[in-house]
Amino acid sequence: MSYIQIRNIYKIYPPDVLALEGVNFSLEKGEIHSIIGENGAGKSTLMKILYGMVPPSSGEIFINNQEQKITNPNVAIKLGIGMVHQEFMLVPSFKVYENVVLGLEKTKNFGFLDKEKILNELEEITKKFNLSVDLQATTSNLSVAAQQKVEILKLLYRKVDTLIFDEPTAVLTPQETQQLFKEIRNIRDTGKTIVFISHKLEEVLEISDIITVMRRGKIISTLKNEKRSKGELAKMMVGKEVMLTVKKVPKEPGKEIFKCANLTVASNKTKINLLSNINIVIRSGEIVGLAGVEGNGQYEIVQTIIGEIYPHHGKIFIEDQNITELPIRKRRRLISYIPADRKRYGLALNAILTENLSMTHHLGEKLSKFKYIMDWKKAKKFAKDLINQYNILSRSINDVPKSLSGGNQQKLIVAREFSLDAPFLLLDQPTRGLDVGSIEYVHNVILEMRKKGKGILLISADLDELLSMCNRLYVLRKGEIVAELDPNIHSKEEVGEYMLGAKL
Repeated sequence: MSYIQIRNIYKIYPPDVLALEGVNFSLEKGEIHSIIGENGAGKSTLMKILYGMVPPSSGEIFINNQEQKITNPNVAIKLGIGMVHQEFMLVPSFKVYENVVLGLEKTKNFGFLDKEKILNELEEITKKFNLSVDLQATTSNLSVAAQQKVEILKLLYRKVDTLIFDEPTAVLTPQETQQLFKEIRNIRDTGKTIVFISHKLEEVLEISDIITVMRRGKIISTLKNEKRSKGELAKMMVGKEVMLTVKKVPKEPGKEIFKCANLTVASNKTKINLLSNINIVIRSGEIVGLAGVEGNGQYEIVQTIIGEIYPHHGKIFIEDQNITELPIRKRRRLISYIPADRKRYGLALNAILTENLSMTHHLGEKLSKFKYIMDWKKAKKFAKDLINQYNILSRSINDVPKSLSGGNQQKLIVAREFSLDAPFLLLDQPTRGLDVGSIEYVHNVILEMRKKGKGILLISADLDELLSMCNRLYVLRKGEIVAELDPNIHSKEEVGEYMLGAKL
């Protein structure tokens, strides 16, 4: 018998959305089991049910041949199942050991924390699993990779037997990813079970013992990781052939579209520079990438370009026009902007598709009757045309974005922004959280914009994406440009070294 068995699980969300349909899934001890699938395939829902975050509509879960009702994460932890989420659940001001034991504190006389006993126990765990963590460090001072180790340590301290990793490499450098894989294998080799959810097929093939492919709420196949290919897995996920590598046709860059010169931004509170002397030039028909570990100045660059932050020094030009002090509204005709967080900054989730697609257009002649008054007849036709052109899967123009999949939400933003016909495209994590089919679509649309002579700044945590899409690459570290690289010459590992400061 398998260690964990999920039998005939259904999950139906109101009003009648079938997320999981008769899923049978099993886990064995001492294996790394990856689950892959497009957005909406059901992989996260299945694991949320196993972890007690979401109740199944019907079906059974057996652990060691005993049926269990996992009603919440606390029950899951007691049954030996834990999850490392994409968004870490840590108190920034706490020491590492305090975060690890939070909720399970060991005390001595008068209720004081037994720090010595806790540290001894944690040191034993770190040695057993070969986890290098500074237990006395303040959590806010740690890198993303180190904070992830704290989350892993929290689960090992609670003696879980199964660790679920949800997109664990999304913001890691290649070197940090390899270190994580080493730690995951160490944990597996002690007899524990690892569930690995990822859209990065190359990593799935590298780390997995077993791979389960899901599509539209069903399991398509569960197979051993023996001489499998990315193309084979992608076809199972999507149901058709997928172009996994971008065919970048050489194009001679034209006139200068975007330039920032000696851009410096300081914190209003501390007066410390968040950006120092940033110089970026982008020409017509050129995709320029910005690589860096998250939190090294990408946010400040984006906010300064769109006008949310004014620089303390330096200038920004688009097509020779100085926009450094222009208000946001006047910049919009010059910039097509895809934000990193589509739900928070890119969409009005409860407004209909017509309204979402008309945003930024309603001030121009295209959709207005008079100045500032939108022509709804024009707006509805405009929305229908974009929905057809960008193949946005929806029931009607009166749908709301929150009812769409992540891929279709992103298509909605891409359709609106690219239809502005602005000379400069600012793309911040345009494929984050998308499946291979949606990524292929977004990449193709970006390349079409490049053919039209747009200047494009692509910010991404995915180095494979940057290296395959970009003509040039800037590396950002601690608010400074530390390198300008040619993606045709430099490897992913070299870029990672510049990002970490190992190469100067």
